[in-house]
Amino acid sequence: MKTLTDLLNGITEIQLIGDGSCAIEALAFDSRSVLPGTLFAALPGSTVDGNSYIPAALHNGAVAILCQAVPENPNPEITWIISVNVTYTFGLIASNYYGNPSSALKVVGITGTNGKTTTATLLYRLFMELGHKAGLLSTVCNYVDNQQIAATHTTPDPLQIQQLMAQMVVAGCTYCFMEVSSHAIDQQRIAGIDFDGGVFSNLTHDHLDYHKTFAEYRNAKKRFFDNLGSEAFAITNLDDKNGLFMLQNCAARKFTFAVKTLADFKVRVMESHFDGMLINIDGTEVWTHFVGNFNASNLLAVYSTAISLGADKEEVLRIISLLKPVDGRFETFKSPTGIFAVVDYAHTPDAIKNVLSAINEVRSGNETLFTVVGAGGDRDKTKRPEMAYEAARGSNKVILTSDNPRSEEPEEIISDMAKGVPADKTANVVRITNRREAIRTACMMAHPGDIILIAGKGHEDYQEIKGVKYHFDDREVIREIFNVTNQN
Repeated sequence: MKTLTDLLNGITEIQLIGDGSCAIEALAFDSRSVLPGTLFAALPGSTVDGNSYIPAALHNGAVAILCQAVPENPNPEITWIISVNVTYTFGLIASNYYGNPSSALKVVGITGTNGKTTTATLLYRLFMELGHKAGLLSTVCNYVDNQQIAATHTTPDPLQIQQLMAQMVVAGCTYCFMEVSSHAIDQQRIAGIDFDGGVFSNLTHDHLDYHKTFAEYRNAKKRFFDNLGSEAFAITNLDDKNGLFMLQNCAARKFTFAVKTLADFKVRVMESHFDGMLINIDGTEVWTHFVGNFNASNLLAVYSTAISLGADKEEVLRIISLLKPVDGRFETFKSPTGIFAVVDYAHTPDAIKNVLSAINEVRSGNETLFTVVGAGGDRDKTKRPEMAYEAARGSNKVILTSDNPRSEEPEEIISDMAKGVPADKTANVVRITNRREAIRTACMMAHPGDIILIAGKGHEDYQEIKGVKYHFDDREVIREIFNVTNQN
């Protein structure tokens, strides 16, 4: 059992009102989770203010409240912790509560618009193959050694992060690889984590519904690197114009990687095929099961991180040659008649451009390339026409359809997308709101040898419509239509 004083150890710029020796049985930021003996954090939010739930938390037995200001007529039997930055302080408290688990792990955070999931997941698989126990915090799934734990966010809340890392320590893990989203950085969900390294993949149009401007989005990513210590390393993609910007004011040891320019770590694509590509990485040729320059960049990020962590070069390259794509990331399927389908999570303009470029690199040019794509509702609207533009520019035929419309009308989202279709491409674009029918139509239109890209949802196994999640998996749909059970 820990006292509040134990949990506040090393935390400054707070005001304590009440008994610091009170025992803390649990932590919570959801009043419904509060039990007797809980410290409740009244976290600020964009739509919900945690302060409004303080009465409910007290009713359920909270003995201490972390908040920005003491409410009127405070209960004198309750201990109050006042902080200007409640979320940051809560992260530190959570770390102390779980015994500062990140200090016992080598934690590497991967941030950027695209490539976070692939890079983090491949690093986890690589180090497991190297014989180390490792953990993973990612969009698709969290792992504690070999134990799978469902993921609900790209980066979990501060309490769950510390809890998962504590489980990793108990399980004997020595490494933790995690995606670090711009939301998590901005909301300081990563407070209390001792990072040993950071990786920047790229920065393109996304999340402007939250950050409002591209500059704010970029600066959120940069703050992650600004906070790395001198003992950590920072690896950045030199092909991205924001790569060096991320390293300004960064105290960590700095390294660069690139596909197109000179850098500390370099890769070159030698051959590209639908089932993989031959790359030259750091002077050695390696056959991989990945396709496209964007994946060459992701593999180079994995390689450079592993080398920076002290792994053996030959072993790293050997394992890279064995690694397979992450669920929903350029997953390929082939029908008995020879039609190819690619399911990919691409849900930004740049990601769509990259995956279409990868497909166009390996096709002969005589096949018809269909793209089935939608955009999520209640999210950044400004990227919708840009997504349709890239789809129309890189494909022969495009079917605009529904993604996760959430509270919006699917047809209105599709109309937003259609505004980006170039005038000379409009005859090649159709609208089919029902996603299953859109995929089925593309398959009916395709001939042997043709290629269908199904973009936007990737690993997701649901569609969210009017607040309800319905089971829907692009991969299941394509297997059903193709009447196949295998995947490449």
